Amino acid sequence: MRRLLLLVGGVVFVDTMFFVALTPLLPDYAEDYDLSKAGVGILAGAYPIGALLGGIPGGLATARFGARPTTIAGVLVIALTTMIFATGNSILVLDLARFAQGFGSAFAWTAGLTWLVGATPADRRGQTIGLAMAAAIVGALFGPVLGGVASIVGQAAAFGAAALVAIGLAVWAFFTAAPPPAKPQPLGVFIRALRNGRILLGVWFVVLPALLFGTMSVLAPLRLEELGFTAVAIGALWLCTAAVEATANPIVGRITDRVGRIGPMMVLALASAVAAAALPWPETAAVLALIVVAAGITFGSFWTPAMALLSDEAEARGLEYAYAFALINIAWAPGQALGAAGGGGLAQLTSDAVPYLALAGASLITFAVLWRSESSS
Repeated sequence: MRRLLLLVGGVVFVDTMFFVALTPLLPDYAEDYDLSKAGVGILAGAYPIGALLGGIPGGLATARFGARPTTIAGVLVIALTTMIFATGNSILVLDLARFAQGFGSAFAWTAGLTWLVGATPADRRGQTIGLAMAAAIVGALFGPVLGGVASIVGQAAAFGAAALVAIGLAVWAFFTAAPPPAKPQPLGVFIRALRNGRILLGVWFVVLPALLFGTMSVLAPLRLEELGFTAVAIGALWLCTAAVEATANPIVGRITDRVGRIGPMMVLALASAVAAAALPWPETAAVLALIVVAAGITFGSFWTPAMALLSDEAEARGLEYAYAFALINIAWAPGQALGAAGGGGLAQLTSDAVPYLALAGASLITFAVLWRSESSS
């Protein structure tokens, strides 16, 4: 079990590292390719769009061929497309490479988490998912560092070295034992599961933080640069944020195993409303940086209870874990893409305050609906 946790943790670590590595480089790409905020949003949103379109194929591949070969395939696609991105010389190539990275990510995440959760007892599921998410967040912690290093030594060298780590994980997965694939469920079982209220609730709690993170990941680096932060400073800020998130997620997982999934989600929804509402106003880099750290912690702590709720409901309804974790990619991807591209575009048309306040309102409404539901039950 520990070996499998380390392997899957390594897979999600590498994936989120590649995903977040773009953040400190966004101002440079905006300058090099003369991108508007909407153009920056498209570049940032290409990855989650790929993950969205790869969600169902990743779930079907995991169910049909098994978790191990699907994990290997996903990790190898991530490694290859990372090298293409590192050597690309046009915005079209960069957008397409990020899209393909996201597509491979959907396979790696779905299969890896299916493999891990299938080997975990139900009463330890929240904690195990929390540990896996901590690994993902540590990857997000190193992502800005990788991006900062790439801005100094060159992208081919920095991203090439990281791609070799991904290839090493694929080799490790090849030599790790895994159960044979069961007979795959019909796709209709997956579609019927979408009618269940608690599954839809879990899906929303993946979409909401993705919207929040997607918007902040585009607007905050650009605003920080305006206020005097360099790419290295932006990377260091994301490093600090991810470090605290990585510590918080296993704790949140243990809490949800003890008190249930809904209560922690309510607290996080209210905290996210406050954080999102505070993001557009600072006039100094130091104040904005503190709010980004606080917002990152609240947004990032949603993943563990949401994933635990989805896996609980999948088990209760006989739905394969592969489909449940495909749902996570399908839910996360449009949220991240809409947050990045839509948030960037809306900010360009109006101001940064409009997308941030809209998401604060969505978080507050979510809290109110959950509060009313829990009070009446």
